[in-house]
Amino acid sequence: AESARSYEPKTGKAANGDRVAIDYVGKIDGEAFNGGAGTDQPLVLGSKEFIPGFEDQLVGAKAGDEKQVTVTFPENYQAAHLAGKEATFDVTVKEVSQPGALEINDETAKNLGLESLERLRDVVRGQIENQFGAMTRQKVKRQLLDQLDAAYSFEAPSKLVDAEFNNIWAQVNRDLEAAGRTFADEETTEEEARAEYLRLAERRVRLGLVLAEIGEKAGVTVSDEELQRGLFEQVRRYPGNQQQEVFEFYRNNPEALNTLRAPMFEEKVVDHLLGQISVTDVKVSKEELMADDEEDETAVKAKPAKKAAAKKADAKTADDAEEPKKKAAPKKKAAE
Repeated sequence: AESARSYEPKTGKAANGDRVAIDYVGKIDGEAFNGGAGTDQPLVLGSKEFIPGFEDQLVGAKAGDEKQVTVTFPENYQAAHLAGKEATFDVTVKEVSQPGALEINDETAKNLGLESLERLRDVVRGQIENQFGAMTRQKVKRQLLDQLDAAYSFEAPSKLVDAEFNNIWAQVNRDLEAAGRTFADEETTEEEARAEYLRLAERRVRLGLVLAEIGEKAGVTVSDEELQRGLFEQVRRYPGNQQQEVFEFYRNNPEALNTLRAPMFEEKVVDHLLGQISVTDVKVSKEELMADDEEDETAVKAKPAKKAAAKKADAKTADDAEEPKKKAAPKKKAAE
């Protein structure tokens, strides 16, 4: 409903929650930079849509005001050539609007492209069910992998373990660097973290071999048609202007395409196993369902926290593919 909220022009100063329409040009050391300009850009003050500090400096502005906004791009900003740099934006405020009442009714549904409030409720209910269903499956899968790990004990091939560890270790260090943190900040040492992630790499490789063996004996395969659907699903996650480029990259790189096939094969083996084993349903609250997943999300972004990071790694899927870098703009998200 918030995305369909109406705004009415107002006289006077802009306050948090008001929407302003602005033209802006960003400069670093007096020179305009690519992707740092916009015209008639709507911005709700307090939405945190732009980089920190930008919106705060527009509070109190009136229609017709010209302001110079000074901000510093975050150290981990997605556009590396802007990260950590101070920039000034010449901003012209063209309009200030105040939000209308937030109502959830048939009109709201129509503004969102749906025929009625009842249909809107059905759509939202379906989205929540899908979200909870995905979380539930991840928990069942994690329990299944834990049991397989306990059931199969053998020495994994060292070359595969080394390769997996190097991938994990590189990601851990990228996450720490992006967050501006160290192993000490995470209350561990590099040596302890290395030992923990080496154990994780061994587990991953061992489970991968077990699942491959089970899948082969069960006749599990990933068809070309399934792989094609998986490719289209992956491509859809990128901005429209990058989709063709990403599609061609996968089509022209069989090794990259295999990174999509492997998790699809794994999910099909898990489906096969779930059809062979006894699963007991347990009713839980939303908080109980989401608790571990919230820990995992934290672990993946910055923390080499041992327990949480291990859980996330076990549930590795194609969703872990690196997101495309965004355009350089005062927005956190990609510029239109």
